[in-house]
Amino acid sequence: MTSPAQSLLVELLVEELPPKALKRLGSVFAQGLLDALKARGLAGEHSAVSGFATPRRLAAHVSAVHAVAADQEATRKVMPLSVALDAAGKPTNALRKALAKLGHEALADRWPDAVDGPTRLYEDADGKARALFLRTLVHGATLGAGLQAALDEAIAALPIPKLMTYQLADGWTNVQFVRPVHGVVALHGADVVPVRAFGLQAGRDTLGHRFEAKVEPLRLQHADHYAQQLEQQGAVMAGFAHRRAEIARQLQHAAAALELKPIDDDALLDEVTALVERPNVLVCEFEPEFLAVPPECLILTMKANQKYFPLLDGAGALTHRFLVVSNIRPDDASAVIRGNERVVRPRLADAKFFFDQDRRRTLESRLPGLDKVVYHAKLGSMGDRVRRVRAIARAIGEQFGAAGAALPGEADRAAQLAKADLLTDMVGEFPELQGVMGGAYARHDGEPEAVALAIEDHYKPRFAGDALPRNDAGLVVALADKLETLTGLFGIGQAPSGDKDPFALRRHALGVVRMLVERELPLAVPALAAAAARAFGSAQGADAVIAFLYDRLVGYLRELGYSAQEVDAVVSLRPPSWARLPARLAAVKAFSALPESASLAAANKRIANILKKSDAAVASRVDGARLVEPAERALNGALADVTPRADALFERGDFTASLRELAALKVPVDAFFDQVMVNADDPLLRANRLALLSRLHQSMNRVADLSRL
Repeated sequence: MTSPAQSLLVELLVEELPPKALKRLGSVFAQGLLDALKARGLAGEHSAVSGFATPRRLAAHVSAVHAVAADQEATRKVMPLSVALDAAGKPTNALRKALAKLGHEALADRWPDAVDGPTRLYEDADGKARALFLRTLVHGATLGAGLQAALDEAIAALPIPKLMTYQLADGWTNVQFVRPVHGVVALHGADVVPVRAFGLQAGRDTLGHRFEAKVEPLRLQHADHYAQQLEQQGAVMAGFAHRRAEIARQLQHAAAALELKPIDDDALLDEVTALVERPNVLVCEFEPEFLAVPPECLILTMKANQKYFPLLDGAGALTHRFLVVSNIRPDDASAVIRGNERVVRPRLADAKFFFDQDRRRTLESRLPGLDKVVYHAKLGSMGDRVRRVRAIARAIGEQFGAAGAALPGEADRAAQLAKADLLTDMVGEFPELQGVMGGAYARHDGEPEAVALAIEDHYKPRFAGDALPRNDAGLVVALADKLETLTGLFGIGQAPSGDKDPFALRRHALGVVRMLVERELPLAVPALAAAAARAFGSAQGADAVIAFLYDRLVGYLRELGYSAQEVDAVVSLRPPSWARLPARLAAVKAFSALPESASLAAANKRIANILKKSDAAVASRVDGARLVEPAERALNGALADVTPRADALFERGDFTASLRELAALKVPVDAFFDQVMVNADDPLLRANRLALLSRLHQSMNRVADLSRL
């Protein structure tokens, strides 16, 4: 019988934890502790865990934890019956030795009534044979022993980005953890659980806020009062989610008072939440003259360097005000505000200085310097890369056709200048601004807006969900840039393997897929890959890049919500252009809902197998004079009637209607297979029927391979 259940609290008090890892550390610690307690029977299915994570602590509150786990029966196989008993059915020496090792040798003398209290030795089936089994009662773990093991497991499983080695108080023992640990709390209800971690004995004392705690140290009274007591007496909001929500609330409130809005950045909000224990949002400002610098520069320096939240006006333009999340709440916050304004000013001044200095030289004047920048030891300089990207961009621009006579020239100029900003001071200081600064400097140099936009956007999409380039020239250069990267790195054996993708080639390929599909670009993938291969002076390597792009395409389409069968039916045809793939998939989904679809898909698969097994070449034309069976004449007539309408709808891009027309073939197709022998003895009849099936197969599989459904 289990003991009464109470809540359990475990806290590790540490030095400041790495902010970008804190959220995950907190959730993994809490879940790991709960799982380890459940494995020992100390927590059950009704137990719930709440994790706490602040810059100075990792903690977990687990409900319904028992002081002693319930006793459990355990059964183990001792040995096969043929080994355990002799011919007379008496225990052998082998059995006696095995039982002695288990501490139950006396059971051998009691066989076959081998019972000793809750322990029993008995015979039972073991597959097709028989064996002796030992059933014992295992006493439930006590919380002291069970929690010690559970805590050790939870700590060992933490996803620590980088271990720190430090010395314990004894002066000679070294331990490793993410940061030095200064205290351990373990409370079961109101009682301390005697566990140890990092050379420290668990107690009930912890520390609150470094500067604003009302009590120091803070003596915790009960596991259930942890968060409340920390907030009221220790000035600490222990829950990560609670603290994050409070910061978001304060940000919105402070911005609304100014009729502005804070920049939306979940990653920054998470990081700031991991930096403070008692958030206090304050409004600061900088000199309006800094707004002459491109807003991306100012936003990046405020976010990345200072962890500030820039404020935008109603039109989305950057203002000279920003929000700071302080970790203290003084009665007069003016000193904190002035301090933050003083800190950000040199960073903004640096950005303005870089911007002013960079504009003294044109992007074009920097191009010779790219030949001195190594791109890859096996792929030459950045200048070589630019020349390859230009060649690919020219080829793509010519394929666009009616997109505009100016497009090839705009794309070529943008490709020529796209990497020049890598040599500017601003990008040297803030690499994240490459492309963005190139666009700004191109406008300053008097380049056409289409060229500036293309330079600014040619790295897009940079990540999943990122926006695509905004104009055709940007799409051309972005495609050329990503295809050059894929082709070059595949060519030197740097294709992704398993979970290793150091050059983010999967992301580059997904970018190509998204641009071709979402912008419905009239470009043939094999031609794109061939153009990229030619830029490297060889036609080899294109097939590997094409296969990789198709792999990314399948994953992308699956994420849009289409089934594996629907995607396979469309992609297996290897359509060279991907502009209409969503329309094809929508048509396949609609076709699958028709009552005739299952029968036609099965027939299609049967036809494919018949044609595949045919030894002779299948004729392209059906001889009407050799259609002798009524069913085959009916199928030929149905094809003559349906195919022109389906083909016309296909050419107009109405794939759904095209497939719907095929539903009329169900009856003649079923009748054909019921009444006609395809592999007739007469070779001429057999060849003609194969030709008829080939014609049917071609008609049915223009939109998708229906046999895959």
